Amino acid sequence: MSDISIIFFIKALRRTIRGVAPVLLLGILLCCLATEAQAQVPTPVRRPGTGVRSDVRTPPPILRTDTIQTTRTRRAGAAPDTTGLVRQTGTDSLQLAAGNKRKGSVETTVKYAAKDSIRFNVQEKRAVLYDKANVDYGEISLKAAVITVDYSKNLLTAEGAPDSLGKVQDKPIFKNGAENYQAGRINYNFKTKKGKIAEAVTQQGEGYVHAEVIKKNQFNEIYGRNGRYTTCNLENPHFFINATKMKMIPGQKVITGPFNLVIGDIPTPLGLPFGYFPSPSKKRASGLIIPTFGTSTDRGFFLRNGGYYWAASDNIGLRLTGDIYSGANQDFGGWRGTAEMQYIKRYRYNGLLSFEYSSRPPTLLQTPDGTTTSPITQQQFAPKTFWLNWTHSPTPRPGGGRFSASVRAGSSAYNQQNTFDAARYLTPAFNSTISYSKQLRNAPINYSLNLSQSQNTQTGTMDFTLPDITVGVARQYPYQWLGLAPTGKFYEQFAFSYTLTSQNRLTNTQPARTLTDGLPLLGGTTTSSIIPIKLSNIDQLLRNSQTSILHDFNISLGSYNFFKVINLAPAFTYKEAWYLKKLNYSYDNVAQAVRIDTLRDFNRISDYSSGFNVNLGTNVYGLYQINSKKIQAIRHKVTPNISLNYVPGRSARSLDRINQTIDLPLGIVRDARGNYVDSRTYSRYQGFTGAPSTTTSFSTRSIGFSLQNAVEAKVRDKNDTTGTTPFKKVSLIDGLDLNFSYDLSERDSLAKLTPRLSVITTSFRTQVARKLNILLSANFDAYQRDTAGRAINKFLFDQPGGRRLVRLTNAALQMNYQFNPTQKPGRKSNINRDVAPANDPALGGPIPINPYEDYVDFELPWELSTGFTAQYTDPGPRPTRGTYVRPRSLTAASLNMSGSVKLTSNTRVGYTTNYDFINGTSAFTSLDIFRDLHCWQITGTWRPFKGYAQGYFVTIAAKSSLLQDLKLNRNRTFLNR
Repeated sequence: MSDISIIFFIKALRRTIRGVAPVLLLGILLCCLATEAQAQVPTPVRRPGTGVRSDVRTPPPILRTDTIQTTRTRRAGAAPDTTGLVRQTGTDSLQLAAGNKRKGSVETTVKYAAKDSIRFNVQEKRAVLYDKANVDYGEISLKAAVITVDYSKNLLTAEGAPDSLGKVQDKPIFKNGAENYQAGRINYNFKTKKGKIAEAVTQQGEGYVHAEVIKKNQFNEIYGRNGRYTTCNLENPHFFINATKMKMIPGQKVITGPFNLVIGDIPTPLGLPFGYFPSPSKKRASGLIIPTFGTSTDRGFFLRNGGYYWAASDNIGLRLTGDIYSGANQDFGGWRGTAEMQYIKRYRYNGLLSFEYSSRPPTLLQTPDGTTTSPITQQQFAPKTFWLNWTHSPTPRPGGGRFSASVRAGSSAYNQQNTFDAARYLTPAFNSTISYSKQLRNAPINYSLNLSQSQNTQTGTMDFTLPDITVGVARQYPYQWLGLAPTGKFYEQFAFSYTLTSQNRLTNTQPARTLTDGLPLLGGTTTSSIIPIKLSNIDQLLRNSQTSILHDFNISLGSYNFFKVINLAPAFTYKEAWYLKKLNYSYDNVAQAVRIDTLRDFNRISDYSSGFNVNLGTNVYGLYQINSKKIQAIRHKVTPNISLNYVPGRSARSLDRINQTIDLPLGIVRDARGNYVDSRTYSRYQGFTGAPSTTTSFSTRSIGFSLQNAVEAKVRDKNDTTGTTPFKKVSLIDGLDLNFSYDLSERDSLAKLTPRLSVITTSFRTQVARKLNILLSANFDAYQRDTAGRAINKFLFDQPGGRRLVRLTNAALQMNYQFNPTQKPGRKSNINRDVAPANDPALGGPIPINPYEDYVDFELPWELSTGFTAQYTDPGPRPTRGTYVRPRSLTAASLNMSGSVKLTSNTRVGYTTNYDFINGTSAFTSLDIFRDLHCWQITGTWRPFKGYAQGYFVTIAAKSSLLQDLKLNRNRTFLNR
């Protein structure tokens, strides 16, 4: 009898014993004792030497002699065997090797249960479990309406049971480790681990296999007949691949014979002689990336986003993809290549490095008869473009350095020609930074090394800072070095700090070369120009660079408060700048213009400011009681502040290092007012980084004034149900600010002509209902202007008939509004839009990039986000002579709108648009549609207006990344015109 039969017999005996009376148990116990007494060996009868009757027989021995020979020797001192039952030679039948112990077919405990009953048939060695039966055996779990255990054959059989309507309920569910099967009937041999499953449904990775019959062998391989493979999780899938034969290796792959695609129970002629569907590996694996194909109008047949993914290790993955175009009219259509590397080191860092290069032939003009002419003069597409992207993020560690990188740079036209992503297409400015910083553990010193670059793809300007080194000493209090306890004395607040900054700045922008006094400049230009970034222009770019080393030493003498409103903060600051070149000015008599030469030399310039900074500030409150049902009161808070700053002037020797005075021929050169001049003074470091702020011998004294306003209301809180906090504060005006300053310094004859009162700046900020943000800023000037548009030291109210105190010079307005009826912070969509258009979701989507790759919330009825921006600039005075064309005062005005509307439970339409009121055009408009089809999805985009982004893009694809290439693309965009 096998081990499983013993287990079931003992359990059956236990169930029987529970119903037996104690008397019967006592009787069984007595019978067992009697049987044991009969089994004992009697003491042998010793026959006497004489007088034994012949009719007396010796009782036969109860124990038979051992027929197996034993090789054991008799132990020394042991009595000899007098019974004759044990032979002295032979093998002991009880001496068994430990390794020869018989192993049963059941290796672990079998757990079983049933809701209705369990019937045991001991003779047939069979147990039947009825109604919601469950059997657990190690990693094997079986649930069904009826389960039969045949322990003589080590066989499990499970099937469902029909209900009163004839519908089968509780169909078998078989689980073997991570594998799950749903079936109509299951036969499984738990000894050989072979099984046969009818009407089976099992999940393999992201796919589901439906089969009429499947068999499982001892190697964990599964064979199916009349199978269907799909990624739809419904009992009747929307689509599937139909094959008569298939083989599955769980966790690895699914292989089929000849198959065809069935959509909506309608067979299609689409199919192949065999099918191979690998299961997504939990670890990274190398493999081919299948390209997509299609045709374009001017570039011919193409293959896109095909290549190879190399899993170099668990920490590094490299994806190489490319596009190739056959071309039209017997011309090659170009190509594009992408190399993308993703790397990660746990607890240290992670990053992504990608490089993209595109080669596209010139666009040809088409004649009415269909023939092509020579390339157009201004090509619509740049022939060769590239883009570099690198992100590196470290894991913070205490006491360690931090290295980070964020690089986005490339050709100005790349994003307009090679991407369908609206964010990349519309963004004109990109910034790149590579930095390393560290704080020394045992010293108050920190340092950083930065490499930065900024780029504007519309203007073509690029600015580099290579490198930017900063070393700083944190604020130190010398009194604390003595280790004494603070007593509140003023000298305990004395502190100092030091910062060193070294920069090498490089730009491809050649600024306009003019002099501020209006004199002619030799080789001067009135407009700036762009230097193309290429190898032949390296020398010109290096000549345009600036190198500086700046020292900043600050000493604070504490802060003192008087009458709770006056704050006195004396401080001393010393600055020093080191330059490797300076400007030299001379007058050219032949050209009658000023000439500027750049001299390469080490120059050390000091710049200091000492004195007192006095701030006088307070808060004034005004309260207006309303006591209505909704509003209790309104409070107005006013914060005025007056500051006084003093900086001494420079000595004559110090000014000679900063300024240069050149002599001009008397009577030849006139200034802007028509006066003859004989000398001019210019700065040797005009436009340099950290140039000295004080360039005169006069001291600088100024007074500043600022006024800040805030308005709040106390309103009834509708959410308060306890009555403890019936009111809450609501901000009506976040800020209404005004700032200006007045110069009190001594001035020379030329400086007296310049205004003393600075430009008055104002700003207004508020938020309405936490959804509408309004920001308004404006600048005002109180002085008159000359014919050249420069301010002079005469107030506006001094004009004849003047009624104005100030003049609006510029203003800006920004308004943003976001609203949806059921907005909840942190809420995510219930629809996970997987990766239909992507070839490798882990490393990002290919181009064209699907702009709706994250989530689409089908539960939100609608949402709206809108913004309005406007800018005003004073056009300046009208000249007295010549033709006058008034400049545009409203320099910018645009409206941006974006949002979406839910049409049905599975359909949503999104929109993004803007309108430029100045030019009367729409720069970018996009209409998007989303349709959820359970296991499929439809995404579409239409951009109607002319430009690179004009066109449409429609994709019908399976959601699962396993069948990411099972899709239909229809598009006509700037990528395939």
